Formats: sequence, C-alpha cells, structure tokens
Amino acid sequence: MILSPGATIGILGAGQLGRMLAMAALKLGLRTHIFAPEAAAPAYDAAAARTVAAFDDEAALARFAEAVDVVTFEFENVPTATVEFLAERVAVRPGVRALAQTQDRLTEKTFLRDLGLKTAPFAKVEDAGALVRAVAELGRPAILKTRRFGYDGKGQSLIREGSNVAAVHRTLGPAPMILEGFVAFEREVSVVAARSLEGEIVAYDLCENEHERHILARTRAPARVSPETAAEAKRIAGQVLEALEYVGVLAVELFVVRDRHGEGLIVNEVAPRVHNSGHWTIEGAQTSQFEQHVRAIAGWPLGASTRRGRAEMHNLIGEDAEEWRDILAQPDLSLHLYGKLEIRPDRKMGHVTRVFPETPSNG
Repeated sequence: MILSPGATIGILGAGQLGRMLAMAALKLGLRTHIFAPEAAAPAYDAAAARTVAAFDDEAALARFAEAVDVVTFEFENVPTATVEFLAERVAVRPGVRALAQTQDRLTEKTFLRDLGLKTAPFAKVEDAGALVRAVAELGRPAILKTRRFGYDGKGQSLIREGSNVAAVHRTLGPAPMILEGFVAFEREVSVVAARSLEGEIVAYDLCENEHERHILARTRAPARVSPETAAEAKRIAGQVLEALEYVGVLAVELFVVRDRHGEGLIVNEVAPRVHNSGHWTIEGAQTSQFEQHVRAIAGWPLGASTRRGRAEMHNLIGEDAEEWRDILAQPDLSLHLYGKLEIRPDRKMGHVTRVFPETPSNG
C-alpha cells in the first residue's frame, strides 16, 4: 500500500524520535497518531491524535489500527506481540522480524554472525556457572550485558582482572545475559541507511560518535576513516537491510579497529529505527533521516542523502538544555529542544547542530 498526502501514520512510542518523525510527516502533508502508555510525552505535541494505553491493550490497539494507514515505531522495545496484533489489521513498517532480531542481544549477535559480519566474540550466559565458563573462554576484560532492554549503558557491567564474577552476575539480576569480549577500538562509528518498499537502499555518510557516561555526546560527519572503510560500512548496512527485508531507516553501530591488515570494522549492534547519531541529517543532509523514514514507510521514493557540509551534532544532556539562550545567540547553531518539561541528569533534552560548508577541491 502506498500512502497519499493526507494519510495517517501510526507511531508506537511517544519520545523525541516520535516527535521528530511526526514533524517530518507534517512537512510532507501526512498526519500522525501516537500510541503510547505515557500520559505526557514529547511526540504528542507534534501529532494530530494520540491513544494513551498499554501496549497489551488489544481493544485500544484495534481502534488505533482502524484510525491509521500504516504503523511504525520509534523505539525497539515495543513488545513483538503488539506488532504482530497490529500487523494482522494494518501494514507495519518495518515489520516484526526487525524487532525480533534486535530486541535480544544474543539473537542479534547470532544474526549478524550468520550474515558473515564480524562481531565481538560472545557467549550465552544462563547462570553464574555459565558466566565463569564464558569468562574463561573469552578472557578479561569482557562485558556482561542483559540480553534485553539495555540502552545508554544500562544493563551492563565490565568484568576486569580481579572482578568478582559471581558478584557482577548478581548485580545485573536474574535476567538472561550475554558476555561479549572486549574490543580494543580506535573509534565508534555508525551508518544510518534506509530501504524503500521497492527495495531501493540509500545510506548516509558514515559518522563518528563520542560517548560520555555511556550516552552519546557528539556525532561528527563524515567519520575519520579511509574511503574503503566508509564504503564497507554502507555495504554492511545494505546487507542488514536486505536480510531483514526492512522498510524504513535503521542504524548500524560499529567499531573501527586496526591490526596488521590495516583498518577494519566490527559490528556492535543494529537499531531498527531512526537514530540519535543521525540527527545531524536534519540540517546536514539533503533529506533528514526522519523524512527518509516517512518516505520509506509511505511507499514513496527515497530522498537524496547528500551531505551539505561537515556536520557536528551535540546532545544536550540534563542541565545542558539550560544554555538554550546562549545557543540561540550563535547564528551558526541550530537548536532542537524536545519539549521535556523536567530536566534530569543523563536525560536527553535536545541537541545542537552545526554545519561547516566544504570548499570544493580544485583538483
């Protein structure tokens, strides 16, 4: 099904990504309807309609499906049962397969490995005894992670030399876990890419990410890598999109490593949605990642991913957002605030983008 202007996109989730998707849809003459359990959230301000209900409320989901023309999601922890229920009634893009493969870290790592992509070594951890065996196999340092519901460094712990393995296991609780071998990387990068309903793939330039306290602090595009590495990242993103028969935008997070063979890439994880590291595209690319996602799920042609210059994006975390007046006083900065009324430590309150025009080479 291809949407026409005036159609309604249903969005599962009401955070800032949903807000920016709704704003992009509005630009294209499309309406949005947000479904989320929160009574107050950023996306509601930009949407034409909202349904406030639990993700397992089937009566509310059925009414939502009747009110929209296509459904998408703004975060990957939507229950797969919710998406399966909706998919029986309305088109859901991307589909449930993308969620199922990326919600569980073990499933995701196995999927990537089976595609022939390089990942950190990993092992399934079912109990404390399995963790001891996994540490012996993978060595230290290693990172113990819960298999589900981890983001911004939550649900993980580093196992160092001298760490009490049993104590680390108890700290993360009884949830299923995965142990990942430590990767000595030069930098963290990500590639945001889209696949259309017809199978067209468009990727943005590889960008470089810096984290503070496990939260993305800065993104710069393009990344400081060789042209071959940048091209390989786009190839990897395309391979993942094809394998998932994906429709929409996703991000692939990677580590840049170096060995005797030179520069290489290790895939860290896949985010089946628009991504924080793609925010630079709003001002820095011909088509933003948000418009690109809307185009893809609407069945429309994808836009150009051409970069408008060297771009930098800085997240406004917690009290950083109180600098909004100073930011607005600088004409080369673009400010985005997410409408969150309460400032909390480590909470993403907005972001700032700067684009540096690049002078064409005379060579």
